[in-house]
Amino acid sequence: MPFGILGGLRRCTANPPYQTTKPPTRRTAVGKCPTFRPIPHPAMSQPPKRPARPRPKAAPVAKPRAAASKGELHPRNRHQGRYDFPALIAGSPELARFVIVNPYGKESIDFANPEAVKVFNRALLKQFYGIEHWDIPPGYLCPPIPGRADYVHALADLLAADGGGEIPRGAQVRVLDIGSGANCIYPLLGQREYGWRFLGAEIDATALAAAHTIVRANGLERTIELRQQMDANHIFHGLLQAGERFDLSLCNPPFHSSAEEATQGSQRKWKNLGKLDPKRKLPLLNFGGQSSELWCEGGEIAFIRRMISESREVAQQVLWFTSLVSKGGNLEQIERALHKSGAAEVRTVSMSQGQKQSRFVAWSFHDAAARAAWHQRSGSTQG
Repeated sequence: MPFGILGGLRRCTANPPYQTTKPPTRRTAVGKCPTFRPIPHPAMSQPPKRPARPRPKAAPVAKPRAAASKGELHPRNRHQGRYDFPALIAGSPELARFVIVNPYGKESIDFANPEAVKVFNRALLKQFYGIEHWDIPPGYLCPPIPGRADYVHALADLLAADGGGEIPRGAQVRVLDIGSGANCIYPLLGQREYGWRFLGAEIDATALAAAHTIVRANGLERTIELRQQMDANHIFHGLLQAGERFDLSLCNPPFHSSAEEATQGSQRKWKNLGKLDPKRKLPLLNFGGQSSELWCEGGEIAFIRRMISESREVAQQVLWFTSLVSKGGNLEQIERALHKSGAAEVRTVSMSQGQKQSRFVAWSFHDAAARAAWHQRSGSTQG
């Protein structure tokens, strides 16, 4: 589920039509470009190599890519297969009281229980990423960690494609998280997996305080900085300081256009999971979330269009802008806005977590040569 605008945009309206005299955007479909493919984790077996395919010709607006196969996590994702609950409980004994046996006879937890989901996340973060302290205030977004990790690994591949296939690691890689929320999940995963340095931007004071507590409790103050966006009407404007440079920005935007739509979406998920029971009181929102984390006026299309518009103002400070897109049907409008923005490169990357299909869009105002020069100056391809 999404963040709000920096965790808390209340209004999100569509931008006026873009005006540009720049040449048409060169479109590249990820998965067809031989230099942009998932790079396996060193500890995992190498997947079969596929023969390189010719680089596709430029197209006016790319069509949505075919979805990834169901259940296929990124090859470097640590959450492959079923969870080892005895090992999780050994590291986090509090999880034991939430473990159930599902209808298939397998150990699991009740994902309709917010406290169970939070304790489960805490155990995962401790076992897989060495995060000793993690907690969020009641009612704030509790993210499904495997899907968040997939986004981080796909972003590493995005940078690797500019660096000759080598994944950039270390604190010289700086990432901007738009709407880090109370859970601070993307900075935690990105720092632990690749050693990246993060700036988490957030507008909700309560969420920001919770994220600060997580960062301090885990001794990550030198690699994760948190900053409050003081203007609820903007995303990038007024946030960055002069001279700051980021290799990436990432965002999980508010998906819904109203509180009612967000609630209906959760009810559909409970029904699909077979958990709707008149005798049982279920949470209104699966995985929780404040209103500003889940919806804004105009929904994700309006939010992402605003992000695209403002990204032009800081085009020289951010190499790649990215955002998750919840609904595949929104891609055409989003890609049209990107085409009009004058971006030099636009990509759509598909992901899959269990039964869920997801994707993100990425755009840069720097062409391939400029991106290579950026990495050479920053040294982010080393390490």
